[in-house]
Amino acid sequence: MQYSRRHFIKITGGTTAGLALGSLTGTSLFACGNANNAAGEFGIQLYTLRDVLPADPKGILKQLASFGYKQIESYEGAQGMFWGMSPADFKKYLDDLGLRIVSSHCDTSKDFEKKAADAAAIGMNYLVCPWKGPQKSIDDFKRFAEEFNQKGEICKKNGIRFAYHNHAYSFQTLEGQLPQDVMMNGTDPSLVDFEMDIYWVVAAGMDAEAWLRKYRNRFRLCHVKDRSTRPVEDDGKNSVDLGTGSINWKKMLDTAKENGMQYFIVEQEAYPNGSSLEAAKTDAAYMKTMNL
Repeated sequence: MQYSRRHFIKITGGTTAGLALGSLTGTSLFACGNANNAAGEFGIQLYTLRDVLPADPKGILKQLASFGYKQIESYEGAQGMFWGMSPADFKKYLDDLGLRIVSSHCDTSKDFEKKAADAAAIGMNYLVCPWKGPQKSIDDFKRFAEEFNQKGEICKKNGIRFAYHNHAYSFQTLEGQLPQDVMMNGTDPSLVDFEMDIYWVVAAGMDAEAWLRKYRNRFRLCHVKDRSTRPVEDDGKNSVDLGTGSINWKKMLDTAKENGMQYFIVEQEAYPNGSSLEAAKTDAAYMKTMNL
């Protein structure tokens, strides 16, 4: 949820963060994955399992593989993006499970060059910034765009991509402009992509499909996260199992694919029917019904 993610980022070492998931064009220690998503494959943001993952990373990853996930998007918890393992050991463990880490949210304000090099070395595609927060001035978002271009340059040098993940605040008017427009128009498409969290676009009252068409080929990753048909004021609590909410996913994902989307990453932030693992299992079953 929005507040919890902000709080999480603060307590784990930064108020800004990044995610890795895109096409590798340079050389690395391991063979890179194809920039395009294999037919039918979908991933999961490990933040979905934040309540159980830290205590048993290997066990949780094994269960996710058994549910049918083929890709993961990590986040930088207290144990780092690779959950207490070296990048090479993490990749080896995922390989053995039939999983691939395509991206990760991380703190972009610390050791970013090393993180980009580590990501490239194991065939990751993207590092993504997951949170900047509401700002007082549109100029702040212009500065963010400049920062993203700089981070994109670092990623490009390492053969990976940089992306920014939205929340609702970037789709809320500030000084007569939408911050999301400012950031998208202020970034170089050769350096910066965007991860659309579809839930937060909908929560902001926007038409996510219209944004996908407006910025064709800029949104390369998405969070597939459903929103309650009876939302409460605390929007972070409105995340529900896929297929039980208000979003028409067949139509949404078809539009996404038609406009350049490459990675479809499940995320769920509240669990109205029980545990995070049960939610992840239910979401995987739903994703198998989509024609990706």
